[in-house]
Amino acid sequence: MTVSPLAAWSDRLAALAPVLDATEVPFRSQLTVRVSDPDAIAAMGSTLGVGFPSAACTFTSGTGPCGDVEVLWLGPDEFLVTAPPGQQVTIEEVLRGALGTARGSVVDTSAQRTTVVLQGPRVRDVLAHGCSVDLHPASAPRGTCVQTLLARTGIVLQVTGDDSVTVLVRSSFAGYLAAWLVDACTEYLAVP
Repeated sequence: MTVSPLAAWSDRLAALAPVLDATEVPFRSQLTVRVSDPDAIAAMGSTLGVGFPSAACTFTSGTGPCGDVEVLWLGPDEFLVTAPPGQQVTIEEVLRGALGTARGSVVDTSAQRTTVVLQGPRVRDVLAHGCSVDLHPASAPRGTCVQTLLARTGIVLQVTGDDSVTVLVRSSFAGYLAAWLVDACTEYLAVP
């Protein structure tokens, strides 16, 4: 039986509910794609059923032959494809087939990170305590995706709504990030 990286933190994260809802979504399929050829990028998006983002620091999402999929722009030639657990082999095959002979790579990185969904009206305030990215809705609207540091921990941050973000954190740093979240929420928990 596999235990999620934040299984030991579930009660402490649940106690943050007056401030924000923090939910781990473990074992998501994650594939790192490195490709710069526009034709290959278009072919991969078409085969996946979700176009790859064309603008920096954004993500796309949709439902295609591989189910619900998100494609995150991580750099000029780097993307992260995420999907529900257990889809990594299928998605890898689809993407490699679409890549064809173009120069690039598709690597299963599912075990590298866990996913934490944060929701609530204070989510941006809490994250501002440890993140240098301007998270004001005007600067980071829904659809924003950035690699950054949160409390000195490397993360991928997706803005999924006005009051919701998804944080992808390396599994080995997940406990540290959870402890930081608990600490960052204490000032809001103390307010009547």
